[in-house]
Amino acid sequence: MKILITGSNGLLGQKLVYKLRDKKGVECIATARGENRLIRKEGYVYESLDITDKKNVEDVFSKFLPDVVINTAAMTNVDACETDREGSWLMNATAVEYQVKALEDLRKKHAGYNPHFIHLSTDFIFDGTHGPLDENEKPNPLSYYAEGKLEAERIVQASSLDWAIARTVLVYGIVDNMSRSNIVLWVKSNLEQGKTINVVDDQFRTPTLAEDLADGCILIAEKHAKGIYNISGKNFYSILELAQVVADYYGLDKNLIKPSKSADIKQPAKRPPITGFIIDKAKNDLGYNPHSFTEGIKILEEQIKAMGK
Repeated sequence: MKILITGSNGLLGQKLVYKLRDKKGVECIATARGENRLIRKEGYVYESLDITDKKNVEDVFSKFLPDVVINTAAMTNVDACETDREGSWLMNATAVEYQVKALEDLRKKHAGYNPHFIHLSTDFIFDGTHGPLDENEKPNPLSYYAEGKLEAERIVQASSLDWAIARTVLVYGIVDNMSRSNIVLWVKSNLEQGKTINVVDDQFRTPTLAEDLADGCILIAEKHAKGIYNISGKNFYSILELAQVVADYYGLDKNLIKPSKSADIKQPAKRPPITGFIIDKAKNDLGYNPHSFTEGIKILEEQIKAMGK
């Protein structure tokens, strides 16, 4: 099975490449814009790909004729999407259209070719009035990022391809050449330095270990599953509770964590207050079985130690 990953330099992209390179019967094609940022270069093919360049997408897909495309590439900085609307729409919606169209065209051209398109989406397409949510929840985006991601879902659903959408929530993990932090590392780092942090107590999520999300995507690919799947962690927390769990795990001072309200944090983009996912469908259909949040922190800690950080 030839599996092509877009956004292979990102958090989920790297986890997928490292898991797939060890799998028997899988040929992994890693693609991202510019240079390959993964430390280990063996066991997969790397091809530079700018998904916002229609011709580039057509050329690369035509070259490899992947059985599965897992589209992890996206502009995920929610506030940046609010200010660079053109760039975010191009990356999060138009680029998905390019990929879908390229695969549809190749399917017409090559008899017996039936690619499976797996697209990554987000809990941010919901308005956050309640949660946790199942796959039938009606989207109502609050931000421009969310609008782009929802448009991408519509493009995928309207396509003639065999498709799956993997929606996820608050992904955390460690990668090679990491450019962005995550909630666990942010809390740990600040508390270790004795800094006070303000953490919202009115946003609720089911935090997702990047390895678990990668496993969910691979299960969808292996089972050629179609439709929408919630792929997230299983523990439902407020962001404040989440920070406290991190503090407890590392034996750090919880008194440095100060509860605050979303309204007090000045951010360009609105966040949905309550999301989090019900993952029964993924458990039953795919055999998806994510780690607990505490187990996830332990995995992260082992990786930090292995990297000598």
